[in-house]
Amino acid sequence: MERQIKKTNLPELNVGVVGHIDHGKTTLLSKLSGKFTDTHSEELKRGITIKLGYADIIIYNDKGHYNTKKGTPERYISFIDAPGHEMLMATMLSGAAIIDAAILVIAANEGIKPQTKEHFTALQAKKIKNIIIVQNKIDLVSKEQAIKNYKEIKEFVKGTIAENSQIIPASAQQEINIDKILEELCKLEIPKRDTTSEPIFLIARSFDINKPGTKISEIKGGVLGGILKKGKLKIGDEVEIKPGINIKKANQQVYEKITTKIVSLHKGVQSLKEIGPGASISIETSLDPILTKADFLTGCILSKKNILPEITHKLKIKYELFNEVLGLAESQKKKVDPIKAHEMLMLNINTTITIGIVEQIKGNELTLLLNIPIVALKGENVGIARNISNHWRLIGFGEILQ
Repeated sequence: MERQIKKTNLPELNVGVVGHIDHGKTTLLSKLSGKFTDTHSEELKRGITIKLGYADIIIYNDKGHYNTKKGTPERYISFIDAPGHEMLMATMLSGAAIIDAAILVIAANEGIKPQTKEHFTALQAKKIKNIIIVQNKIDLVSKEQAIKNYKEIKEFVKGTIAENSQIIPASAQQEINIDKILEELCKLEIPKRDTTSEPIFLIARSFDINKPGTKISEIKGGVLGGILKKGKLKIGDEVEIKPGINIKKANQQVYEKITTKIVSLHKGVQSLKEIGPGASISIETSLDPILTKADFLTGCILSKKNILPEITHKLKIKYELFNEVLGLAESQKKKVDPIKAHEMLMLNINTTITIGIVEQIKGNELTLLLNIPIVALKGENVGIARNISNHWRLIGFGEILQ
C-alpha cells in the first residue's frame, strides 16, 4: 500500500460506505481497499461496525482496467465505513457529515430494508448528491431474482437525488465487479474546495497511538482523525479545540477549550507539512495522549486560535420534518408527529451528537437548550432524531440559524 499512497496532487474524495447491517459493506470495503475496517474488538466479536472505520486507496487506470496496484494514478479515495445497525444511526450521521459521496450497498438476496431507507434519507438530508449503488451478493440469487431486485432499486430511487445513479451488480465475497466500482468512483464529481477561509477541522476520531511500555522520551502526542472542511493547516500551527474537555469548576460541570500545537500531519501513510480540504487526515498534536484516547475528543472542532465562536448551550434552527418515521418495518409505519414544546430530541451537527430540549417553536424555527454544548456554525446541517420505543429515529433535518 505504501507505494501507491505516496502519489500527491491527485483529485481527492471522501466516500461513505452505507447501508443495512449484514448487506456486506465492510467486506466490500476490504476488497476495494485491502483493509478491514472493523478493528475494534467489540466490532469483531459482534460482526458489526460500531465506530467509523477508515481506509485510503489510490485508484489506477491500467489500459481501461481500474485497480489499486498499477497503471496511471487517477484518484485518491478516503473511505469511511458507517454503521448499519439501527442503534448506531447517530454514528452514521456523523459519517455523513464528513463525506463528499457515498456507496449505498443493497444485498440482492434481501432487498431494501428499513435501515437502507433510513441511510438513504440521511444522505439526502445531508445533501450528498454523488451516490453509487452497489447491488451486492448477486452470487446468492438467480438471474431472475437479480433483475427483480434491480427493478425494485430503480423504483426506490425514482424521483430522488440518486435517480440516475449507477447501479452496479457485484459480489464482494467473490470479487465480482470490484473494478467497475473503482471505475465509477473515478467518474464522480470532485466538490469545489475552499482553501482561503479560516480552517475548520471536524474531529471524527481521537487516539492515543502509544503502545504500553513506550519510553517517555518516545511518547507521541494525542492524535486527531477527521476532515478539514475548509482552509489550511500546517505543522507548527497553534490551534484550539472546542467544546474541549468537561471539567468540574465551583461544583459545576463546565466545558473548557483546549489549546495545542500541530506536531505532524498524515494522509494515509504519507507525512505532509501542510494540508488543505480533501481526504481524511490525522493530526498529531502536542496534547497529553490521555486527552485523546478512546475517541475522547470526537465531535469537537479544531481551528486556529480565536477563530471559532464561543460554545453555546442554546441553539436556533430552521427545520423540516419527514412525512414518515424512518427505520421502521412496513408493518410499523407511522407518520412523524409535530415537534412539541419541552420535547427531548437528539441532534447531529457535523460529528457532534447532543440532546436538546425544545424551548420555543415559531413556525419552522426551533430554539433548543442543549445538554452538551456545541460550536454553532451558521448554515451547518442538523440531523433531528426522536426517541420512539427506545430507539432514536431520524424524523427530520435542519439548518443552524445562530
